[in-house]
Amino acid sequence: MIKTIKLKNNILKTRIIIKNKSISDYLIKISKSKKKIFCIVDYKLKYLVNKLSYKDNLNFLYLKGGENIKTNRVYANVCDQLLSKNIDRESILVAIGGGTIGDLCGFISNTILRGVDFKLIPTTLLSQVDSSIGGKNGINSKYGKNLIGTFYHPSEVIIDPDILKTLPIRQIKSGYAEIVKHSLINDLNFFSWLEKNYIRFFNLDMKVIERAIHKSINIKLYYVEKDPKENLKDNNSRAMLNFGHTFGHSLESFYSYNKKLNHGEAISIGMITEAVISNKLGFLKKNELNKIISHFKKAKLRLYDKNTKKNNILKNIIKDKKNLKNRVNIVLLKGIGKSFYKRNIKIDYLEKIIKSI
Repeated sequence: MIKTIKLKNNILKTRIIIKNKSISDYLIKISKSKKKIFCIVDYKLKYLVNKLSYKDNLNFLYLKGGENIKTNRVYANVCDQLLSKNIDRESILVAIGGGTIGDLCGFISNTILRGVDFKLIPTTLLSQVDSSIGGKNGINSKYGKNLIGTFYHPSEVIIDPDILKTLPIRQIKSGYAEIVKHSLINDLNFFSWLEKNYIRFFNLDMKVIERAIHKSINIKLYYVEKDPKENLKDNNSRAMLNFGHTFGHSLESFYSYNKKLNHGEAISIGMITEAVISNKLGFLKKNELNKIISHFKKAKLRLYDKNTKKNNILKNIIKDKKNLKNRVNIVLLKGIGKSFYKRNIKIDYLEKIIKSI
């Protein structure tokens, strides 16, 4: 199966190609240009590019993916390596790896020499359905996640579903959490389809996985095309994509981005927390909340973390770039497939709700 999706509006243009076993062929294709091509590759994927070392204009740099690479130190180090190899404005930077590789490389592509062509090959389910789409990039600060970054869209995104067969089930579930998120904020029918097909999904039925990836990407693109830089104030805002992320990011920061809790697990817990808040505030019906919780339990997604109620979590939430003056702006649900942006919740009121859960 080959599917091509084009993202295009006044300020951005990206072509997304979904094709099995496409990575090597794609690199060979772009290497036929006379441009210098710099591939920043996750160490775990070295086997994918080893046979391409004979290509004179393909240069490979290797990083170990993970939140610990999204730092000023690693950013500066990679920039120095690229500059030492005489990267120029006609060069192409290709990121091959999961979301953290993509986040870092997108930021580098946008800032080195004030911008070079960026192409992205996401190799985890999470990055294929979420972080590779929409142009957000950046690095972390001690004050929170993704607080230093830009919007810079790759010219092409190459998605190879077949590579998911190499991933552990924990990573598959991490990406699945973001797929469920897209259904919860936008599409009840998609959520119902996931309820019927999640077992086939986890058994890596490629037809099911390809359909879920395609649908998830299109939901994300709906918001990205309408609101590329998250400026809108209505329910078409790109902010809808942050459902589950207010608490999820705060949990990740609490755990210092270590392996005890990966991104998808944090977002999964965040979605349940924010769905409960939606119910407590009178927006989400109890039977719909129970339906969401039931699916998470059946799919064995994370629902709870004992540290959610700690004061540090609430302090981290206030530091979120979307919040001001001890008031929280948060995406909530009015129903499955219906999200909205709730503004100006007082932090002490939110604290009472959280500690009552």
